[in-house]
Amino acid sequence: MAKARARTTTRKVKDRWKAKNWYQILAPSLFNNVPVAETLSENPENLVGRVTEVSLQDLTNDFRKSHIKLLFTIDKVEQNTAHTQLKGSLLTSDYLRRMIRRRKSRVDGVFNVETRDGALLRVKPFAIAEKRIQSSQKKLIRNVMHDVIAKEGKAKTLNAFIKDCLEGKIGSEIYKHCKIYYPVKRIEINKTEIIRLPTVIIEDEKPPEKTEEPSEPKEPAKEESEVPAEEELTEEKPAEEKETPVEEEPTAEDREKAEKPKKKTKAKTTTKKKATTKKTTKKKKEAAPE
Repeated sequence: MAKARARTTTRKVKDRWKAKNWYQILAPSLFNNVPVAETLSENPENLVGRVTEVSLQDLTNDFRKSHIKLLFTIDKVEQNTAHTQLKGSLLTSDYLRRMIRRRKSRVDGVFNVETRDGALLRVKPFAIAEKRIQSSQKKLIRNVMHDVIAKEGKAKTLNAFIKDCLEGKIGSEIYKHCKIYYPVKRIEINKTEIIRLPTVIIEDEKPPEKTEEPSEPKEPAKEESEVPAEEELTEEKPAEEKETPVEEEPTAEDREKAEKPKKKTKAKTTTKKKATTKKTTKKKKEAAPE
């Protein structure tokens, strides 16, 4: 009996790791579906709802964005790939501690924003002043934050709004408007949370590709511009040659004026010669009687 029980226990024990499979996690379309990580699961249905944390540096290869963390949730699984959606973003704690110092005021805000495509976001910006400021000034800065974030959210889709938050464009826009009330040192988006996904599908506006089109027609345009340039030069040269021989003929008065100074110079030279001859004759006469 004891041997039979031992056999049954050995049969019941299974290696669960051998039954599990590896699944590749892909980023959302906002980040070009880049592979983010890999995970194990026995059943693909168990993957739905899992949250993965990734640094923005790993997606963009930009070390300046290493302090931003992104949260992705798995929403569907196809074969061995798991597709995700963005859940939110936040700054690392060490980055925040580096910015906050003594004798400086920190202004935090929590605002719910609805985007153009019907998504609902919770945005948490923060501002740091160089000195301690009054509560009335903090209130003005919070009002400016709310106005700018609400304005940007209504004008943009979810993907465009998150992209601007990660790139720091919304923080710089708040900074410009806050200068009126108080010179704030820095403003950034500390955290974003997606509460509701978009209800309307709106394609993001792509910038027009003008770089490739003008490059090809530029070369013939240059050749055309060079050819007339040479023709203009050839046309200008004979014009100049024609203009140079056409000179006004000197009048009789001009000729007389040009000849008069020459005669004067001759007269001066003749007078000098006469004076030298007279001196020589005088000397000869004085020398003769002796």
